[in-house]
Amino acid sequence: MTRVRDLFAIGAALLCASASPGAQSNNPNPTCPATPNWAANQVMSLTTEDRGEYRVLLAEGMITSGLANRLRDALSADDTIAEIWFRSPGGDAYAGNEAGRMLRTEFPGIITRIPAGWSCFSACNFVFMGGQLRIVERGGNFMVHMFTHTGNRDVIRQEVEAGTESTVELIGEIEQASAQLATEDNDFLIRMGVSRRLLSEVMYATQAVGSGETRRCLTQDEAYSYNVANVRE
Repeated sequence: MTRVRDLFAIGAALLCASASPGAQSNNPNPTCPATPNWAANQVMSLTTEDRGEYRVLLAEGMITSGLANRLRDALSADDTIAEIWFRSPGGDAYAGNEAGRMLRTEFPGIITRIPAGWSCFSACNFVFMGGQLRIVERGGNFMVHMFTHTGNRDVIRQEVEAGTESTVELIGEIEQASAQLATEDNDFLIRMGVSRRLLSEVMYATQAVGSGETRRCLTQDEAYSYNVANVRE
């Protein structure tokens, strides 16, 4: 699955690299805050706090490999934790998917929440959707984009310099990987009870490539329509 997401990312970056400079622009992202409130931690921190009547796990920062195991350890060590609150710019897409599946299978009663003013972006979406009960507070941001990263630009440059045949072969791989990725994400949403329309109408309809990335924040009505959030307070 990691290779699938890497190839899909290469495709997005290739489209960006082949566009004329005048075609690249920074989208204003009107549905999202200009400066999202997500933690700058390079590795997601997991800390417990008492908030009102509940004990919560604050999940803040970048999603990296091994998050599923770290979440499992944190939740197993304190069975009084009722909710996980997310504030994250995303990160490793595979790790986010893995963590979301782990939450659903091993901690089915856990509540996941995006508090007012906090943002859960990209890979964070999939961890959040692992909660059986999900809350996006008014003013909280379930922020979506199409998965991409810029670490593969050297690969793209090498393929382009190698000639047309090599580039066409790469594009063919990307097309196959893109279809597989869509299937995997579709399967994840089905398992989590989230509407598959989220993929076609939002996630795969929103491009994010380098400096021209487009972010999309769901409205409250959209969050409930797609069953991203399923608890109203």
